[in-house]
Amino acid sequence: MAPKLDVDPNSGQRAQFGMRGFSVLGLLVLMACGSGIKLPETIPVTPDVPVPIPPTEAPPETPAGPGAGERAARPALISADWPLGQRVRPVAGEHAMVVTSHPLASDVGVDILRRGGNAVDAAVAVAFALAVVHPVAGNIGGGGFMVIRQHDGGVHALDFREAAPSGATRSMYVDSAGNVLESSLTGHRSVGVPGSVAGLYEAHRRFGHLRWKEVVGPAVGLARDGYTVDGVRSRQIGREAERLARFAASRAQFLGNAEVPPPGTRFVQADLARTLQLIADSGPQVFYQGSVAELIVQEMTRGGGLITRQDLARYRAKWRDPIEILYRGYTIYTMPPPSGGGVALAEILNVMEGYAPLPPFGSPELMHLQTEAMRRAYLDRNTFLGDPDFVSMPTGRLLAKWYAGTLRAGIDPQHATPTPPVAGLHPEGTETTHLSIVDSEGNAVSCTTTLNNDFGSAVTVTGAGFLLNDEMDDFSTAPGKPNLFGLVQGEANVIAPGKRMLSAMTPSIVLDTAGRLYLVLGSPGGSRITTAVYQVLSDMIDQGMPLASAVAAPRLHHQASPDVLYLENQGFVPASIDSLVGLGHKVTTWNYKTEVNAIARTAAGWVGVADPRRGGGAAGY
Repeated sequence: MAPKLDVDPNSGQRAQFGMRGFSVLGLLVLMACGSGIKLPETIPVTPDVPVPIPPTEAPPETPAGPGAGERAARPALISADWPLGQRVRPVAGEHAMVVTSHPLASDVGVDILRRGGNAVDAAVAVAFALAVVHPVAGNIGGGGFMVIRQHDGGVHALDFREAAPSGATRSMYVDSAGNVLESSLTGHRSVGVPGSVAGLYEAHRRFGHLRWKEVVGPAVGLARDGYTVDGVRSRQIGREAERLARFAASRAQFLGNAEVPPPGTRFVQADLARTLQLIADSGPQVFYQGSVAELIVQEMTRGGGLITRQDLARYRAKWRDPIEILYRGYTIYTMPPPSGGGVALAEILNVMEGYAPLPPFGSPELMHLQTEAMRRAYLDRNTFLGDPDFVSMPTGRLLAKWYAGTLRAGIDPQHATPTPPVAGLHPEGTETTHLSIVDSEGNAVSCTTTLNNDFGSAVTVTGAGFLLNDEMDDFSTAPGKPNLFGLVQGEANVIAPGKRMLSAMTPSIVLDTAGRLYLVLGSPGGSRITTAVYQVLSDMIDQGMPLASAVAAPRLHHQASPDVLYLENQGFVPASIDSLVGLGHKVTTWNYKTEVNAIARTAAGWVGVADPRRGGGAAGY
C-alpha cells in the first residue's frame, strides 16, 4: 500500500492567512435554511475519525460481457438529444488492454505487450508514438505524470513535470500595468524544461522488460515512414494553423505547401524520426546533454527563450509517494503535488462520500452537490498547492475525512455558494493526452503527458522536429489573475527557477472492495481533468454504470473561479438545468472538453473505452 502524504504540523496557521479573498471554513455560515430540494442524508464526522460508510459489496462475477462486474445501473436523467451513448465503442480483451488518444498508438502498445513487454514497456512505446501521431498534446517536448501498480500490489508515482528555467523570474509575464502577457502562452519564452524523455526512460529503467531501443523503435518507424492523417488530427492542426505559421520550423512541419494537411494525407516527419532514433540509440543523455540538447538551446537563442544547457543537464524525473483515497470501500491511487488533481479529486470524493445514497445521475440534487464539492476543492487547490520541493502545503488536512466533513457542513441545500467574481478567461485549451494500460500479468499504468496549450508554445525545434511546451502559463504568472484555463491561483504556485508548475493532470488507478485492480483512467482537458475523472469514478461506483456508459455520460464542471457551472451541451434535461438556475448557479453550456481513456475489469477480462468525444482508440487481446 502507498503511504499517504504527511500532515503538515503548521497547516492550521497557514490556512488562516492563505485564503484571503474567501475562506472555505467560512462556508459554515451557509447551513441549510429550509426545505425544497431534498438532499440525501449526510453522515456526520468528527476530527480524526473516519467517515463510517457501510461497506460496499464486491461486484458480482457474472459473464455478461463488456461492463460486467459492476452493479446494476440506476435510472439516469440524460437528454434524449445526447449523442455519445450511440458513439461509444467498448473493446473487450481477455488478457490485456491499451487505451490511448490515437488508435495507432494503441496498436503500438498491444504489439509491445504481445512481444513480451509489460505495461511500462507498452506505456513508454505508446508515449513516444503519440509524439508522432498526436502532436497536439503527446510530445517529447513536454512532461507528465505516471502512476504504476504492479501485480503484486506495489504502487508508484513518477513526476516528470516540466520545470522553470534558471533564468525565470516571478514577474516575467507581467507588464508595467500588471497585465499578463501573451508570451506565457506562445513562443520561446513560454517553454519550461521538458521532462518526458527523462521520465519515460526512468520508468523503463526501473520496471521495463524489453530493451529501450525496442520500445522506442515503433515511434521511429511512424515518423520515418509516415502515417495517414485522420479528420481529428487535421482539424486540430487547422484550429492552430495561425499560431503554428508564426514559426518557420512549425510552418514547415505542419503546414507544408502553406495549407493544413487534409484527411488522408501521408504525414512524414523526417527530423522527428532522426531525433527519436538518437533517443533510441543513446537514451536521454542525447536529449539533455548531447546533440538534441544543442538544438534546443539554439532554438531558445533564436527566439529569445530561457532554457540553457545547464537547465537541461540538471533535469531529473522524481519518484513520489502516490495519494491513496478510500471511497465507499474502493481504493484510488493518484498523483500528489505538483499535480493539483490528486488532492482535488480526494476532496471531491471525500465530500460526496458523506451523502448516502446519492441522488440519480442528472438530477438537480446530485448536480448541486457535485458542483459545491468541486467549488470547495478548487478553492483549496488554487490557494494551497504547488511544487512540494518549494512550498509547504497542508496536504494532510486537505486529504482528511474530517476536513471534508467541515466542507460538507457548509453546503446549503437551498442555494449555490457564491465565490468572489474574477474578471478573466473561461477555461480553454486541451493540455494533455492520456494512456491507460493493463498487461496480461495485471500490471497497470495510468499516464498523462502534456504540452499545455494545443501544440504547446507552437515552436518546433529546428532540425529536431518536435514541439516545445508552453507550461510556464501553468504557474501563477500573475497571482489573482486567470491563466489559459481560467484558474486563478495564488502564491504557492508563483514562478521560481527550477520549480515545477502546478498541474490538473489526474492519472488514477482504482482497486475494488476486494483489493483487485478495478479501473485505470485519466483524461486531457486542463482544469477539467479532475472533475472528469471524478465523474467517471462516481458514475461507476455510485450509479452502477458500466464503463462505456460512464465515459459517454454528459459531464459538468465547476472550478470556483470563474463562478460558472459548465454543462456539456445537450447532455442534461432542461428541468434539471432550470432547477440549478433557481438555486443560484450561473449555468452555461460548452462542447466537449475532456477525453477519459479508461480500462475496467470484467468477468471475462478487461474492457477498454476510448472517449467518443475525441479520436482515441482502444485495443486488446
